[in-house]
Amino acid sequence: MLSQSLSVFLKGLAMGAANVIPGVSGGTIALITGIYERLINAIKSIDLAAIKLLLSRQWRAFWTSIDGTFLAALFLGIGVSIVSLARLLEYLLEKHEVLTMAFFFGLILISVFLVARTVRTWGISAYIALAIGTAIAIGIALLAPATENSSFLYVFACGIVAMCSMILPGLSGSFVLIIMGNYALILGAIGNFDLSILIPLALGCGFGLIAFSHILAWVFKRFHDQTIALMSGFILGSLAIIWPWKNTLVNTIQREGKPPKEVVTGYEWFLPSMTSSSTWMAIGLIAIGAVSLWLMEKSTSSK
Repeated sequence: MLSQSLSVFLKGLAMGAANVIPGVSGGTIALITGIYERLINAIKSIDLAAIKLLLSRQWRAFWTSIDGTFLAALFLGIGVSIVSLARLLEYLLEKHEVLTMAFFFGLILISVFLVARTVRTWGISAYIALAIGTAIAIGIALLAPATENSSFLYVFACGIVAMCSMILPGLSGSFVLIIMGNYALILGAIGNFDLSILIPLALGCGFGLIAFSHILAWVFKRFHDQTIALMSGFILGSLAIIWPWKNTLVNTIQREGKPPKEVVTGYEWFLPSMTSSSTWMAIGLIAIGAVSLWLMEKSTSSK
């Protein structure tokens, strides 16, 4: 039991760290480490029946019904990662962006294969789902950001969409908020503790998390192969954002009482020079990223 909780905790660490990388979602890590469906089902189990158990002080029954030990270990790992490993990754992205992105490019590239091979039967519908998922992810990467909108319903919708994209493999919640035009608004609201923004955002996130987990659990049960193929497409399309050799287009936003912050608004891709030693170093890191994930998946599946 302890070893299983430790394994889940380590996967939570990886999920938390992944959220720092543009284009990478915690859902991708959950999917390739084999805990995605369990996570969705655990979140889905937080329903009225579970709340009744909680209110009636049936602690053990409540904890068991929501797979509490699993969720606690996972979210503890995510939390620890965000306040520790994430800082290291932020430093690496700032000082060695190409090399860092190269490692994650290899990791995500091999994950497309690892996830896609769990499709039981590759039929026409699965290939169509793969193509749709890829097109959606690439389309999101190419979209121009919308204008900022602070209305209650729009911020609520931002919370729903951001949470859904965080759960979906291959889609980055922060990048989706940039596309919707409210990343700077929400960032400033967090810094200033602006409840007029944070309340509808939190309501949207909570609603999106619970509602979307029910939808995903239903879809997984009835259309397993098509769902996995669609998510494989999301991951494949996200490689456009993770491609190491690109110029990042940014806008600088002003934050009250805090230093200005640069926000990514898009990318310009290019091919690297094959005569540069740094290019070959990055290619080597792509291979290391791919091999490290393959070894992680192999060790996970052997348990």
